[in-house]
Amino acid sequence: MKLLKSTAWLLLVTAVLFSCNKPEQQQTETAPEKEKESFEYLAEQFADLKIIRYQIPGFDQLTTQQKTLVYYLTQAGLAGRDIMYDQNYRHNLKIRHALENIVKNYTGDKESEDWKNFMIYVKRIWFSNGIHHHYSNNKIMPDFSREYFNSLLSATSTELDSAVVEVLFNPDIDNKKVNLDPEKGLLKGSAVNFYAPDITEAEVDAYYAAKVDKQDETPVWYGLNSRMVKENGQLKEQVYKVGGLYGPAIEKIVYWLEKATTVAENEQQKKALELLIKYYQTGDLETWDEYNIAWVNATEGDIDYINGFIEVYNDPKGYRGSYESIVEIKDFEASERMAKLSANAQWFEDNAPILEENKKKDVVGITYKVVNVAGESGDASPSTPIGVNLPNSDWIRAQHGSKSVSLGNIVSAYDGASGTGMLEEFAFSEEEIKRAREYAELGDKLHTALHEVIGHASGKLNEGVGTPKETLKSYASALEEGRADLVALYYLMDPKMVELGLIPSLEVGKEEYDSYIKNGLLLQLRRLEEGEVIEEAHMRNRQMIAKWVYEQGKEENVIEKKTKDGKTYFVINDYDKLRVLFGALLKEIQRIKSEGDYEAGKNLIENYGVQVDQELHKEVLQRVEKLKTAPYGGFINPVLVPVTDESGNITDIKVEYPKDFTEQMLYYAENYSNLPVE
Repeated sequence: MKLLKSTAWLLLVTAVLFSCNKPEQQQTETAPEKEKESFEYLAEQFADLKIIRYQIPGFDQLTTQQKTLVYYLTQAGLAGRDIMYDQNYRHNLKIRHALENIVKNYTGDKESEDWKNFMIYVKRIWFSNGIHHHYSNNKIMPDFSREYFNSLLSATSTELDSAVVEVLFNPDIDNKKVNLDPEKGLLKGSAVNFYAPDITEAEVDAYYAAKVDKQDETPVWYGLNSRMVKENGQLKEQVYKVGGLYGPAIEKIVYWLEKATTVAENEQQKKALELLIKYYQTGDLETWDEYNIAWVNATEGDIDYINGFIEVYNDPKGYRGSYESIVEIKDFEASERMAKLSANAQWFEDNAPILEENKKKDVVGITYKVVNVAGESGDASPSTPIGVNLPNSDWIRAQHGSKSVSLGNIVSAYDGASGTGMLEEFAFSEEEIKRAREYAELGDKLHTALHEVIGHASGKLNEGVGTPKETLKSYASALEEGRADLVALYYLMDPKMVELGLIPSLEVGKEEYDSYIKNGLLLQLRRLEEGEVIEEAHMRNRQMIAKWVYEQGKEENVIEKKTKDGKTYFVINDYDKLRVLFGALLKEIQRIKSEGDYEAGKNLIENYGVQVDQELHKEVLQRVEKLKTAPYGGFINPVLVPVTDESGNITDIKVEYPKDFTEQMLYYAENYSNLPVE
């Protein structure tokens, strides 16, 4: 699972094989200025996006062997870049290749508004790994005419089938990558390329019902690494592996992973890499589980990575994983500071406000590190999580533990590129602003840590209950992220956090409560266009929590809706009672997950997480428009350049920090296009 960027520092949402997305940033301006002036974080801004650069602190302190390992792992990640495009939509690769050919070869007027709009369109597609918005899932529509586009095709001798051109300009064709509204049909309404267009949701349910043994205590994650098609009327899975679907790209991934085994830091790390290679070669899901167990146990060393088909958010049925790669270097000082959470995981579980039968009696194997990213690809790039918790398999987590990381240099880069004014615009009082400036960075950091380390690792399923993707279906992701958020919120106001020395006072918890309620009820609405409802899982989670506690606490005025100068605010009047409400909702969501109560889960999300107050939404859009800041951020990756001796042996790895997003995307297209366009 992965956590996305929120307020000033972190707001992680796991990548326990689920990745989470960035909640809305408040831009509280609390981060120390440090060396921000000496590094240019913000590269450019267009549409609703800003492009950010990040540094790799500590890279020069690594040995040559460690640097080489980082280089090989980064190359392995980039080798699979094309996979994400094809998974997102069946025509994405041919569209991307056509657009890139135009960008490289067009010699006409590049000062016209049409060309500028064309380049914004291309960059939006690069940002989202395809023609659908990375967050809203809506198709990105061009701000130039079909006639102009056809002239570009002609001027550059670029071929693109007329049916595909029709897709680009017709808003009614494949207009939603992932649809989570059961009324519209989860598969019929989704353009994501995990299922052939002629497959129905009922057929998928029947297929896996025949495969899944609900009494199996160690089930594989069926469908994780395959595309489902229909042959002669029968469903069949095209497995991602060497010699299978995506074989040419996976062969390159394996090539670089094999090189990585030669410079592994230790035997356990090498064992995990070898199992990952075997998984890519065979596509065997039991090998994937073996790999995850070995990976969880590989806790020594300074280098770690995420590589595989991981998060299932892009599959409306919750089976299929999107390709993802993150390469990480341990941040020693920060990780030691946060290890206290891992050491006290059992205390948090024992004292959680959930039913006793839903608690784990033996919380095992949780590790938490702050890391610095060295490179990302696939589902993690350009838009990246700020924290990850893996693996996603509940039984592996219960028996063998999990790894949680927060991406420290990514968070710092967000801070370095942040604008100003959001806090002042949406905070009701000077007291609230002062508290945010003093504690927002720490509060977000702790929220992320609690969400990943304690939240995703807590609770257990009742015996005989299927996995959440089977029982809670399209609502599983939003409910899981809500559960982890609620764990974090509940404990941020617990004196235990002060006792452990993690926060100086409960004022930190109050600040995070202020931030979460503002985000859930107001700030995140800036990510929607007028008239839209909420469909993205993390946004549903945040509004569901904020709206539920607001409604439940009305009688005692726990949260008060206020108006000042014609502007709407939500003000917390009783933080202790709000904590009780967070605990009550946590108890209910854990029960829903443990029992597999689909109807209760559906009602929570549909009643509190989906519908938007359209008048309030319009007001939010008007208030943020004047601030001129983009709601989404993504990254240009550093480039790792090998230094070799006369014999070709690597003697060092140098880091370069590109400044141009277009330049990097064209470089990737030239060097990492490992799949055919079909």
